[in-house]
Amino acid sequence: MILNYIWIAFFLIAFVVAIVKLLFLGDTGIFTALMNNAFSMAKTGFELSLGLTGIMTLWLGIMKIGEKGGAVNILARIVSPFFNKLFPEVPKNHPVHGSMLMNITANMLGLDNAATPLGLKAMNELQELNKDKDVASNSQIMFMILNASGLTVIPITIIIYRAQLGAMNPSDVFIPILISTFASVTTGIIVVSIIQKINLFNKVVLLYLGSIIAIIAGLLYYFSSLPDDKLNAYSSLLSNMLLFVIIISFISMALFKKVNVWESFIEGAKEGFNVAIKIIPFLVAILVGIGVFRASGAMEYFTDGVAWVFSSLGFNTDFVDALPTAFMKPLSGSGARGMMLETMKTFGPDSFAGRLSCIFQGTSDTTFYIIALYFGSIGIKKTRYALGAGLTADLIGMITAVWVAYLFFH
Repeated sequence: MILNYIWIAFFLIAFVVAIVKLLFLGDTGIFTALMNNAFSMAKTGFELSLGLTGIMTLWLGIMKIGEKGGAVNILARIVSPFFNKLFPEVPKNHPVHGSMLMNITANMLGLDNAATPLGLKAMNELQELNKDKDVASNSQIMFMILNASGLTVIPITIIIYRAQLGAMNPSDVFIPILISTFASVTTGIIVVSIIQKINLFNKVVLLYLGSIIAIIAGLLYYFSSLPDDKLNAYSSLLSNMLLFVIIISFISMALFKKVNVWESFIEGAKEGFNVAIKIIPFLVAILVGIGVFRASGAMEYFTDGVAWVFSSLGFNTDFVDALPTAFMKPLSGSGARGMMLETMKTFGPDSFAGRLSCIFQGTSDTTFYIIALYFGSIGIKKTRYALGAGLTADLIGMITAVWVAYLFFH
């Protein structure tokens, strides 16, 4: 599994960099910093898992109500024509279609607390259909890529951070983020479809994709026309109201079908607790590896090397100051968020680097984290080409982010 070699590389690179710093720079505190960061990230991984326990318990309880009440089956039928083409291994009208749709919708609305448990549930359902339990199936890889490429229509968190740091127009990165994240998602789907020999020019696929693009364009037009103060309020209202309407709809349908709502919730909640406990080792492992790599200073050396290469070739290097966010994003969501905030504080929220770091943050999701989380929760040992496809989508998204930033702000 490629993740195994990358995880080992994190430690080896960190060790080599630490030795160099100790011998040539006299940095006697480097190994203390590495171990402190390792312990800190281990604690963070455990705390994240515990935090997921409550959220998983809630949402898998709600989903169980939706399943027994028939709501999930209705959602499955709505998207089945499209998902049957993207996920040909999954039986028609299978309930997992509803779980995947819920997850993708929550991701698009930027609601991570809802998206993660729904995604883990969908991955568990896909695992039930998987014949080789140790190897990621085609459907699981496609679903993972849809999550890792991170289509976010409403980047509300980023806009709020920009407002808090005093940006003149906090939402000015809204359209650039939408363009770059759409490029990332499209790339991920195309790469996986080519490998899995899925025909994306099928009429059904084109119809659904066209409808999705039309919806995104409509939301883009609506939200871009709102004043900054109303944009934050309205987008937050839409996202959370939609989720609560879904909860009420699930409960209402269950009542109509005379389902015991309380017992259904408890049944699903127990599943959520078990899933959350399973992912602790995987989260701790990936976060510790990322933590020591970052603490060693390897990230800064890599960034400096990229700046030197582009400068030598005569390219404008204004984008380099925002690169730490781009490099950290596939590794750690909190790390990338910290890099984004640090860039805005250092260069200003309305600087080119400050805006580009925000676009990087909203372009894709944390690929390594998602692979460890989703595949780890179901015991997948061989992820096949999942990481390569995810990182390819990340790369195209980041390149698009740079292009869009120069187009809009330079």
